[in-house]
Amino acid sequence: MLLRLFLLFTIVPVVELALLIQIGGLLGLGPTLLLVMGTGFAGAWLARREGLRGWLAVRDELQGGQLPGESLVHALLILVAGIVLITPGVITDIAGILLLIPPVRRSLIARVRERLNAQIERGTIQVMSGSGGGFSGLYGNFGARPGTGGSGRGGGARTSRREIIIEENEPDGD
Repeated sequence: MLLRLFLLFTIVPVVELALLIQIGGLLGLGPTLLLVMGTGFAGAWLARREGLRGWLAVRDELQGGQLPGESLVHALLILVAGIVLITPGVITDIAGILLLIPPVRRSLIARVRERLNAQIERGTIQVMSGSGGGFSGLYGNFGARPGTGGSGRGGGARTSRREIIIEENEPDGD
């Protein structure tokens, strides 16, 4: 994991710089700077618009008495897109803009969900819930509502403590 982070934070900036130099050689300094600034502004505007929509969906779910599931993941991905878009570079701008497109986010969430489910089935990730239950699945209701006794169906005593532990067991040779 540490190697992957190291590569991410060293190789991506080097590739971004090389691409900006190439684009600068083709277009010149002014147009290249305008391109980088234009994608940054457009991305910030899109992130703000989509982010507001995402947070309103989270708020609506919370007001409806539900724990936000997929809408919270969408809002988190929009936040990541905004952060990536303010980073100068061509690859990061493309990645950020793609994350702002709802069908792309849905596809990414589905892939991550499938991968996590596969890892849970293989035993490389273990998800356990403590007493009080409430865990119903990935991106679902992770805890019972207060006063429901852990079942989420009403009645029962208040749950004093719930815990979800995710352990990551890396397979041999990775």
